[in-house]
Amino acid sequence: VLAVQVMCVQIKCFHEIITIGYNVYHSYDLPWFRTLSWYFLLCVNYFFYGETVTDYFFTLVQREEPLRILSKYHRFISFALYLTGFCMFVLSLVKKHYRLQFYMFGWTHVTLLIVVTQSHLIIHNLFEGMIWFIVPISCVICNDIMAYMFGFFFGRTPLIKLSPKKTWEGFIGGFFSTVLFGLLLSYVMSGYRCFTCPVEFNNDTNSFTVDCEPSELFQLQEYNIPVLLHSVLGW
Repeated sequence: VLAVQVMCVQIKCFHEIITIGYNVYHSYDLPWFRTLSWYFLLCVNYFFYGETVTDYFFTLVQREEPLRILSKYHRFISFALYLTGFCMFVLSLVKKHYRLQFYMFGWTHVTLLIVVTQSHLIIHNLFEGMIWFIVPISCVICNDIMAYMFGFFFGRTPLIKLSPKKTWEGFIGGFFSTVLFGLLLSYVMSGYRCFTCPVEFNNDTNSFTVDCEPSELFQLQEYNIPVLLHSVLGW
């Protein structure tokens, strides 16, 4: 469910960014611009999510003949789809708008790099353990809230001219609050396997399981304080 939500957010972000470029240059009547943009989004998603499905559902994919064929030739199919889109772009070129069309072509690819790559990595984090998804998202939310609170009550010094309401007090307060919140949240969540264990597909039950021995990363460790800090702290 979360993976589907991430994909929906990705599509909406892509739509917003592409619409900005389209609204600015729609008077030039560029042929196929929006069609090609969405086509390239489809191609890139097919490549990335196909890799993800092959990695995490390998046994299931090998069981079904159509999926096995798609998995075997996945990268070739992805390349063929992209090459088809590139040929469509070349065929859509208009002599008086070459420079602008290549600019928008680059705009589309940079947008794909930023939006699709991030969503792909987020979904990978979901499969590696919910803690890798919940903690970063929660830290972003905490930072926004605490930066606003500190700025509202203690803000006096402007941070940047681009956003005059942001203050140094809000920035510093939000930073330290987020670090503290992240430490506390990760400490609490690391005690539960449902958050720390990778998601695995059970071939016998055809369902996902979350059960493992927690790695050392999620276990409390003893560390010796360096000698230099001993002398400074007087311990």
